[in-house]
Amino acid sequence: MNVNLRLARTWLYGSAATGLALIVGGANIAYAQTTPPATTEEAEEDQQATLDTITVTGIRGGLENSINLKRLEDGIVEAVTAEDIGKLPDVSIAESLARLPGLAVQRIDGRGQQLSIRGLGPDFTTALLNGREQVTVGDNRGVEFDQYPSELLSGVVVYKTPEASLLGQGLMGTVDLRTLRPLSQDGRVFAVGARYEQNDKGALNAGSDDTGYRLNALYADQFANDTIGVAIGVATMSTPTQSERFNAWGYPNAGPNGALLIGGSKPYVQTNELERTGVIGTFEYEPSTAFKLTVDAFVSDFEEEQILRGIELPLAWSSASLVNPTVENGFVTRGTFNGVKGVIRNDVNLRTAELLSLGARADFDIANGWRGVVDLSHSSADRTDVVLETYAGTGYGPNGATDNLGFRMQDGGPVVFSPTLNYGDYNTIFLTSPQGWGTDAGAGRPFGQAGYYNAPTTEDTLSALRFEANKAINLGPFSDVSVGINFSNREKSKDAFERFLVLRNGAETLPIPAGLRLAPTNLAYLGLGPMVSYDPLAMLNAGVYDLRPNEVQDVIFKRWSIEEDVATLFGQLDIDSNIGTIPVRGNVGLQFVRTEQSSTGTQFIGGQIRNGTFSKEFDEWLPSLALSFDVLDNTKLRFAAARTLARARMDQLAANQNFGQTNGGQRDQLWQGGGGNPDLEPYVANGVDLSLEHYFAGSGILSAAVFYKDLDTWIRNEERPFDFGPFLTEQQRSAAQSPRGTVGFLNGPQNLNGGYIQGLELAASIPGDVLSPALSGFGVFASGTWLESEIKPVSGPPIAIEGLSDQIINVQVFYERDGFQARLSQRYRDDFLGEVTGFGAGRETRDIEAETVVDGQIGYTFQGGSFEGLSVLFQANNITDEPFVAYLNGDTRQVREHQSYGRTFLFGVSWKR
Repeated sequence: MNVNLRLARTWLYGSAATGLALIVGGANIAYAQTTPPATTEEAEEDQQATLDTITVTGIRGGLENSINLKRLEDGIVEAVTAEDIGKLPDVSIAESLARLPGLAVQRIDGRGQQLSIRGLGPDFTTALLNGREQVTVGDNRGVEFDQYPSELLSGVVVYKTPEASLLGQGLMGTVDLRTLRPLSQDGRVFAVGARYEQNDKGALNAGSDDTGYRLNALYADQFANDTIGVAIGVATMSTPTQSERFNAWGYPNAGPNGALLIGGSKPYVQTNELERTGVIGTFEYEPSTAFKLTVDAFVSDFEEEQILRGIELPLAWSSASLVNPTVENGFVTRGTFNGVKGVIRNDVNLRTAELLSLGARADFDIANGWRGVVDLSHSSADRTDVVLETYAGTGYGPNGATDNLGFRMQDGGPVVFSPTLNYGDYNTIFLTSPQGWGTDAGAGRPFGQAGYYNAPTTEDTLSALRFEANKAINLGPFSDVSVGINFSNREKSKDAFERFLVLRNGAETLPIPAGLRLAPTNLAYLGLGPMVSYDPLAMLNAGVYDLRPNEVQDVIFKRWSIEEDVATLFGQLDIDSNIGTIPVRGNVGLQFVRTEQSSTGTQFIGGQIRNGTFSKEFDEWLPSLALSFDVLDNTKLRFAAARTLARARMDQLAANQNFGQTNGGQRDQLWQGGGGNPDLEPYVANGVDLSLEHYFAGSGILSAAVFYKDLDTWIRNEERPFDFGPFLTEQQRSAAQSPRGTVGFLNGPQNLNGGYIQGLELAASIPGDVLSPALSGFGVFASGTWLESEIKPVSGPPIAIEGLSDQIINVQVFYERDGFQARLSQRYRDDFLGEVTGFGAGRETRDIEAETVVDGQIGYTFQGGSFEGLSVLFQANNITDEPFVAYLNGDTRQVREHQSYGRTFLFGVSWKR
């Protein structure tokens, strides 16, 4: 049978060049040819294909749909599809994707959020919604997947290999989030669901909740003789996360004989309350095969409140003295610090984010067999953060009582302390600056910093217009040709607003107002006992604090604006032929990408301040080839080769720079500077992929894939010679100001030589009844990924790549029969370099320890009677209470972060008709 099947994703976008329709979520899988077949035999086979319908639901149905989608693609992809309408297998899209070969997720505040594909972090992965590139609410390009409700998605496809007609592709992969198409549904669909959830750690902070909910509803129908389709869905949630956090400042060689000693600690109990409402809407109009219009809309409103209460403890990096230390293998494992002046912290972090995505696509006949596509889209995101710190202690600066604080290190865990002070006594704990932080920049006098207010904002907009034409052809091995052009404009900016908190009327110390006091917070997991607690926002609103501006260079450098105009011209030939008796399908294509980027920022030049905008243009040719060989019945051999790119991080492109002259040493009076680099060109890689896949028994697959990515360029901070002349005033260029000329050294991100990433991926999905009839209903899906990489700097050892774990193992065992469902899932990833939020809400990297996360669920779906269509579900996430652990200097004893999130239990009901 010579059926022209274009990419499986076209079922979603409505291209008439393909007859493939794949409806996920317990509906029908059908194959139909819309163009006249060449022979009578082909017509009969196509008619039979149209009549063959497989209805699948539940866990195995979702798995079977995903495998079918993978099978029909030309390139190498992974997919997750809904087990039923409005029901993906996990509460988080990122956690669903993390179960796929080659993918891993980083947990942030207890939930899966940032995705790595084949060892590269979120900034190297592009996210699409219904084929359209999306903006992000983060500071850079990495998508935070918890913005997208899983209940409103019908499936997700991850493209590991690109092709010319796939726009917005990433360096290592592209994630396409897909919503339901109403005209593809078999009749009216109405689905509702509700879940109740609870965290077993309880409410760690006064006034917080340990219970939450998720509600969703989805409706789709067809009208006017199935020429009009409408779908609308809404999902809302309020979900709590509780965590016990330990943080260490660092471990200097301050112990006996240079032993490592904890420099300080900043532990918290943290409560997150995440509220999110998402709405999707789709309108389809297809009066004939000659024309189809699809309009999509997605809105997400996201609010999160984090309450953090703990005691910051300056230790080795303070005036405290160490007594009675115990040293083991060059590490101080226990002892006592005398004279510790702790800083009691009642902090709150607020985030609001609004995400909007709009798209309209028209597919229409042109002439002579040509089919046209016009696609217009807009995506925008606005985010505002408030990071509010407040301090309390026994007295201002050197005043007040100090603590004789015993400590005991735990292997890989938080430090246990033994205090002599009662941190829960309102009679001895006051609002103040216990460490005397803060100086009046004008007068040089201490002003008593009693807290800090940080409110950064980001705005991100992306508009795109795509024109495409395609035609079925009969030219040797080529079956279809597509040509097109896409224009996009993206603008992203970040603003910083930071203030010092000082006590009203210039007071050094104030009692905590009785009316604003809360129940003490229990820090027993650290051995610190209760601590005084209050609502910091209420304190600020009550006028307890005054705000003083902070406009130092560091704050100004956090402000930037980036604009990118990208034109992508593409052409692609689809392949549908034979090599001897072996059928081969695929595509070959080329993208030409022209980018005009500009960056606006602040430059500090020899004590003078100015704002500047810098522009850069570059072109890139991106060829791609994907071939799929049916080497045996149900066995495919795939080969792909392509050149891919990823644009530099936004903060790397920022035009904020600081130039000045050195004093003393070999570089005396030499110009020197640092900051961002508006001239950065993208990361570029050349890749080769080979995959062997054997399909059997509907949901069965055995696959092995190898890949090699030659990273042609890489971006990292390096120092290089630089002529500062164009940036200097005439006076600064004079010999009196710069006797050694205008050439100096600039430190910042540069395009330098790259390295490589290579890997092996193995996957198996085995239905139990293939092994034995006694195992009917059982199944297992397992995958393993092994990665190796090397990035060499100009000097020194190879550097680690963010997001790369050398080994990733996922195993999922399930049972499904007669409406009963049960599943146990485990995902493991090795150590990796991750990104976390650091001081001042800035970006910091950490060595993250290997982790194994285990989830489980059981459920039942009524098969008939009055309750037909009703499902009940119980889920338990993070069953083993796996902590998130980060450490320093490659030494797992030097724990930097230890976060314990507890277990989350969910009970849900859903109904569909």
